[in-house]
Amino acid sequence: MSTDVGARVEVIALAGLPEIHEGDDLEGMIGDALEATPGALPTQPGDVLVVTQKVVSKGEGAVVDLRTVEPSPQALDWARAWDRDARQIEVVLREASRIVRMERGVLITETRHGFVCANGGIDASNVGPDSGDTVTLLPVDPDASAARIRDALRARFGTDLPVIVSDSFGRPWRWGIVDVALGVSGILPLEDLRGQPDADGRVMRTTVRAVADELASAAELALGKTAGRPVALVRGANPPLGEGTIRDVVMAAENDLFR
Repeated sequence: MSTDVGARVEVIALAGLPEIHEGDDLEGMIGDALEATPGALPTQPGDVLVVTQKVVSKGEGAVVDLRTVEPSPQALDWARAWDRDARQIEVVLREASRIVRMERGVLITETRHGFVCANGGIDASNVGPDSGDTVTLLPVDPDASAARIRDALRARFGTDLPVIVSDSFGRPWRWGIVDVALGVSGILPLEDLRGQPDADGRVMRTTVRAVADELASAAELALGKTAGRPVALVRGANPPLGEGTIRDVVMAAENDLFR
């Protein structure tokens, strides 16, 4: 990412998209939003598009109608003890590859992607008219989701715009959520600075920047959680480009000191 003196990073929230439903042309809608947002086009070298997971999941049909879910005894017991929706708990348990912790009303699981997060990333907020009876799942392959958006925009505008699919995550030992990258296309999610000198000339031994996560969180500052703006253009960050994958970010089990 750019470290020049006076460097400036700008986040442009795109003009609002309509409510997304399964099968909608999300890529076309994002292209329309780029055209409708003053200053977004033409894209510039160093631009990155950040698209929130919620609209990607809706467009791909990664949605569950809770009215069709029969909770298991485990889900019923947990929901009763902690005043939760047993149907949503059941979906979380079904989608988990591993239950990391169920304690004091907090359910942390590992998803099939390898993400460790509260409720497996399954969310009942901002789901549209069926709020209360619908939850969204994470996209099956967030890298592929990002690649589809990137390919469609390249075909439409003739420029290669890297894409990040983002979602909000909590963090161990800190209150509050930040947005992180779930999928990437056209960008390396990590910037490995090991072996390079810092500003004092000291060689860095462990510094690896989570560039895609930083960009996702920067975009969220402009998007917000309640404004209905699911896509932003981050300009001026100049991240490392390449055919990266979010798998590069997921820590291998042998490096997890808390497993």
